[in-house]
Amino acid sequence: MAERPLIGISTSDNKSLLAWWFDWFAVWRHGGRPLRLSPSRPRPEHLDGLIVGGGDDIQAHLYGGEMQLDVRVDPQRDELELELLAREIPRNTPVLGICRGSQLINVHLGGTLDSDIYTTHEGLKRRRTVLPRKTVDIVEGSRLHQLLRVSWCRINSLHHQAVEQAGRGIDIVARDRDGLVQGIESRDHDFLLGVQWHPEFLVFNRPQQRLIKALVKASCKPHAERRPPAKASRNAGQRAAAAEHPL
Repeated sequence: MAERPLIGISTSDNKSLLAWWFDWFAVWRHGGRPLRLSPSRPRPEHLDGLIVGGGDDIQAHLYGGEMQLDVRVDPQRDELELELLAREIPRNTPVLGICRGSQLINVHLGGTLDSDIYTTHEGLKRRRTVLPRKTVDIVEGSRLHQLLRVSWCRINSLHHQAVEQAGRGIDIVARDRDGLVQGIESRDHDFLLGVQWHPEFLVFNRPQQRLIKALVKASCKPHAERRPPAKASRNAGQRAAAAEHPL
């Protein structure tokens, strides 16, 4: 039997054991070898795949947002995950961002966040549940659509922030019925996606489990056989960034 691919899962140092169990099981059941990554733990030099997990808010200064005093942030975790993305994205390591992780991928690539959807969207119904109570529409033909094999799905909701402006090379490929961004993916990489919901909690939902399974499968591919990031698109993104921030 082939060795299970090593899938790093980024978390905070104080994540509950129950929440970690869902992360661990989601990867293990589809053939991966889950490894918890947190600020106080050793960072391996080699990963076959990476999940940037859910958790506290991202520091507002990282995306030019306004600081809020009534939210929890984890600067050490921000630093860890940004370092992991800076290392693994150029290697074309398969990466899946979950909730906060999706937002962080976007921020890493120069995008912005809506720091509080309930402030910027008047009348938005507050939903905070691990159960699939929200409907999301997925762009047909997108990578996410191909993996989930559905054009819409029911999801859970545990967030109050969301992707606003897409980062370099990022396409918005899913929105909920309120118009909020729920899914993103990179045009320049084989597998760099983010979803605003938590597929690991939807253990009996086939489309959501296909997403985790696809990450594990992509992580089985030897590093030497992985397509490098698209140079033309990356350079175009750098030129766009330079135009926005001239010397």
